Amino acid sequence: MSIHCQLLILILPLTLGIQVHTGELIECQEAVPHSRPYMVHMERSMQDGETRHCGGFLLNEDFVMTAAHCQASSYTALLGVHNVSNSNGVQRISVEQTFPHEDYNETDLNNDIMLLKLSTKAKFSANVGHIALADQGDGSLPKSCILSGWGTTVKNISYMSAVLMEVNVTLNDSKQCPNTNLYCSEGETGPGKGDSGIPLVCENGKAYGLVSHNFRPPSGGPEIKGCTKIPEHRSWIDSTI
Repeated sequence: MSIHCQLLILILPLTLGIQVHTGELIECQEAVPHSRPYMVHMERSMQDGETRHCGGFLLNEDFVMTAAHCQASSYTALLGVHNVSNSNGVQRISVEQTFPHEDYNETDLNNDIMLLKLSTKAKFSANVGHIALADQGDGSLPKSCILSGWGTTVKNISYMSAVLMEVNVTLNDSKQCPNTNLYCSEGETGPGKGDSGIPLVCENGKAYGLVSHNFRPPSGGPEIKGCTKIPEHRSWIDSTI
């Protein structure tokens, strides 16, 4: 069912004078249940006792990928989720070890990518599976991509979507994109609060990137949505796994 979504914006000021947001998503629609079996709903236990969320995606039976800025004291990966209020058939697996990129920069969010090793192997099924990653050779800019996540869906309300939502995005060669490690897009569609770490899935069904941050460049102009490039990090990913 198609719905109209507007997501809460979270502003993070950076030392470079760039304003960074978690994003705003409109014209999204509910995903077909379990049509994206690689999606992972990440529960993050924080030092203050709160539970927060990020998105992630399953690479194999042992590893989940998410954003490095999704820091937490501990993590639980929920696999096979569509509606977060329905736990039937959902696998809850704790994270045994975290591998944030060694060159991750908390200030400008460069190399915003992290691998999480599960404490037990995921059990593949019709609702749980992995996604292939774009290779280093897949360097050409994909045009038509999809983002899926459980991020917030009501403006100025912090609760997340109960069901998995998805939206189409188009990448571009924006000169405002701050570095070669990001895919960028402009316009109103994009990820929302709680969607950090969700995969950018493009024409061939591979994950080309993961949601990092949105920002408004110092020179002004429209907000830009940034996703960490997976092809640029394949050597690190393969060596870590």
